[in-house]
This record gives sequence, structure tokens and C-alpha cells, in this order.
Amino acid sequence: MNPLLTISGLTVRFHLRDAVVQAATDIDLAVRPGELLAVVGESGCGKSVLAHALLGLLPANATVTGRATLTLDAPGATPGRGAASVDLLGCGEKTLAGEIRGRRVGLIPQSPATALTPVRRGRRLLAETLAAHGRDPGLADRVARDAGLDAEDLDRYPFALSGGMAQRLATALALAGDPPLLIADEPTSGLDRPLVEHTLDLLRRRCDDGAAVLLITHDLAAAERVADTLAVMYAGRIVEHRAADDLFRAPGHPYTRGLLNALPDREFRAIPGHPPMLTALPEGCAFAARCERVSSACVIQPAGPVACHHPLSMAEVPA
Repeated sequence: MNPLLTISGLTVRFHLRDAVVQAATDIDLAVRPGELLAVVGESGCGKSVLAHALLGLLPANATVTGRATLTLDAPGATPGRGAASVDLLGCGEKTLAGEIRGRRVGLIPQSPATALTPVRRGRRLLAETLAAHGRDPGLADRVARDAGLDAEDLDRYPFALSGGMAQRLATALALAGDPPLLIADEPTSGLDRPLVEHTLDLLRRRCDDGAAVLLITHDLAAAERVADTLAVMYAGRIVEHRAADDLFRAPGHPYTRGLLNALPDREFRAIPGHPPMLTALPEGCAFAARCERVSSACVIQPAGPVACHHPLSMAEVPA
């Protein structure tokens, strides 16, 4: 099946007065209808920058290059709306605001409190969003329940909602337009375990119904529960991109193995050292300073689904 979204060479730079932040570099990814692609990595590696770049939500000091082609008439998308595809990075704010955000690409934001209108109760927010997308405003209670939010909580203003309630309201708003592609940026933050599982199951059901989900998370257990494909991000680059089952069973990149070994049900051991500053990335592999397999070859940036000059062999992977 052809991809719904194809990202090619996505690069983001933030220009500060005295430095340039290399937030994302040469990102190549694709997500197909029915697929849940999870992007994982430590905080600050560029995961959320990826989501915001796709929807034109970066600040004015950002420059973005590359392509992100959204296929409009793929399964799950509404047919017959103009061109067969659009480059999200080059189509401009008018197209993003009028045709893309909420309609074709929904976003569950990482910080829902800043994304909710403070002078609108949840029910009105959701009803207005449904109406804007040509759907029955009377579906508000059902959409809220699907997101795990009790109908009576829709009668509150955002400031009266707990962090978890605000997260669920933001999820309901993202689902209101029934978009063929959903970007979920840390959608389980602030939720207790039953609601984490509810939200993950909701994302999985959307894929099973033919939509596509790009899940951005630092929660490897969440990714393992629902992801079809996993992309591991480090210092603004994708260092491993493989089927989720294969990656969890046999990680290929030393950084991926370090992330998995930090899980409580594995070795519960942190990766030594710290990620490099994105304003002063080293030449070649950015993980080299923390890697026990480093060699002189690592001064050149590796490529491939496992971006490592010395990938792990099956014999070294823990059972």
C-alpha cells in the first residue's frame, strides 16, 4: 500500500542570536494507511519539532527544508478535493489552515492546556470543532467518551480540568474532524495507567479502521504495545527505523539497545553520559561519545535503517 505521508530530507534549524540549533536533520519517514509509526527517543531529540514542522507550527526563527508529501486521495482520505497530493512543508499557511490542520491531519498536542480556548467550555469547543468539519455537533458526547472523557466534564472550562482531563479533551478535538492522519505528540502524558491504555487502544483502533497514526512518545512500553513501525531519534536524526517487533526483539543500533536496557523489565540501567548540544553537534555519529563500539569510522555520518558503522549482531542482543 502506498504511503499516506512521505517525509524526505526534513531538516529544521532554529536561528538564535549567537548559535544555530540543529533540531532535525535529514529525516526520512513514511506512514501508510492502517499503520501506527512511533517516533521515540530521549527528551530534546527533536520528536516534537518533527510534528510541528509538518503542520507549520514552528516559530519565526525556524527554517525548514525537505519535503513532506501528503497523499490526499489515499484510503481513508476524502476523495475529490483538488490535487492528489500536497507538500506540507511548501504549501503555505493558507492551505495548512484551510485544508490540512484538523481536516486531513489531526494533532494531539503535547501541552493541551495551551491549545484550549480558555473562555469556551469543553462542550462548546468540541461542538464548534465538529461543526467546522461538517459533522453533527450533537456528536460531542460520543467523541468525548471515545477519548475517555466523561460527558459531564464537557461542561467545565479548561482551567477547571485536571491535566489528564485536558489531555483527553485535546484528544477529542483532534478526533472531531475524523482525519485520515493523526499526529499524537505525547498523548498519554498526565494520564494514569488505565487511561494510558485506553488512549493507546483508541489510536490502535483508528489504524485498524484504515487511518494512519504518527505517535511521538518517550514511553517505550506504549510504543511496544501499539506500534507497527518504530523510528528511534537521537540528536535530531533517525538512527534506527524498523518493524517494531523486530526492533524490540533485536535492536540494531547501540543507542536503541541503551534505551531498551533502561526499561524496568530489562536491565533498568541508564545510558552513560548525555546527548550533545544541538548547537554544537560533532562531526559524524552524534552518539559516538556515549558508545562503547566507537571507532575511527564514526567520524563519518552513517546511513541506512540502522545508522551505525558497527551495528549489533544477533549474538549480542539480550534474550
